[in-house]
Amino acid sequence: MAESPEEVAVLVQRVVKDIRNAFQRNPYMKELILSGTLNPLKDLHLGKLALTKFPKSPETWIHRRWVLQQLIQENSLPSLMTKGNLGAVPVERIHQLVQEEMNVCSEAAGRYPSNYNAWSHRIWVVQHLGKLTVKILLDELSSTKYWVSMHVSDHSGFHYRQFLLKSLTGRTVTDNNTLVQNQMVHEQKEESSAGAEAACTEEQSVDLPHHLEKELELCTELIDTYPGHETLWCHRRHVFYLQHRLSNKLPLLSTMVPSVDSSDETLSNSHHSPATSHTAQAMDVDGLNESGAKQGYTQETKRLKRAVMQDSLGLEMEYRFIDNVLSTCRDVDQARFAAAYRKWLVTFLDQ
Repeated sequence: MAESPEEVAVLVQRVVKDIRNAFQRNPYMKELILSGTLNPLKDLHLGKLALTKFPKSPETWIHRRWVLQQLIQENSLPSLMTKGNLGAVPVERIHQLVQEEMNVCSEAAGRYPSNYNAWSHRIWVVQHLGKLTVKILLDELSSTKYWVSMHVSDHSGFHYRQFLLKSLTGRTVTDNNTLVQNQMVHEQKEESSAGAEAACTEEQSVDLPHHLEKELELCTELIDTYPGHETLWCHRRHVFYLQHRLSNKLPLLSTMVPSVDSSDETLSNSHHSPATSHTAQAMDVDGLNESGAKQGYTQETKRLKRAVMQDSLGLEMEYRFIDNVLSTCRDVDQARFAAAYRKWLVTFLDQ
């Protein structure tokens, strides 16, 4: 006698639950993989099945990362390709793994709201499998745009975009404000293959201010379309912070000033009058250029002074945006969030 659809659904749910329970017994599953009894790729498929019913299961995500680590070990991936006839070189296979993991994370995030475990796993994949390459960061920024637009209250998704933007910023500006990424790129070119050289060249050509501007435009569109969502305003704060940080530090890095420790302190502590402080820094750097190499009005000088104007203009546009929201919105929460954002801007710039 054939089973009814309801009975089949119950059986499937029991099987998936058993799989989830198996992942909770991690040592047993790990032993099967390490002994060669269980193929790691098949284990990933089992995990994907378990996540369809238990998308937030921390044990499943933790075990999944362990399996991926086995796959990306130095000798593990080529041997698996030979045995499984995957027909791809290691780099291509890793790229395929990244794409598969992105799909798994997207599906899990869609099944469970604010699925922090899924988004944290996605960050781990970008860091360890994707190696924070610019191409993957930009691809992820593009591919998650629609998702966050449809989930404007899901902070986890916007936190992921903040991670992507911050990682892109890190490719351009170093934390100590003393080195330029180009130096690292030059060293890497001497030791890496042609493919790595192409990747480094790509990293140098990223128009980060453009991407940050586009992200602010996305915030504006979503805030206007979906008023009263605090997540959008929090995300806007983060994007503005990155813009401000970039406009303050990137020009100084491009001038290749050997020692800027005292200037760095000025950058972090003189936000009361951004235009004035930035202009003073521009004059200091100009003086170094003229007295040292006598290069005159260099391209770097132009870039520095242009950044001052962009920073002031960006702040003016933010205040104008807030005024527009406060004068037109009828949503009480929207007005409250806009007023809080204005207060944050004043406090942030006064630090």
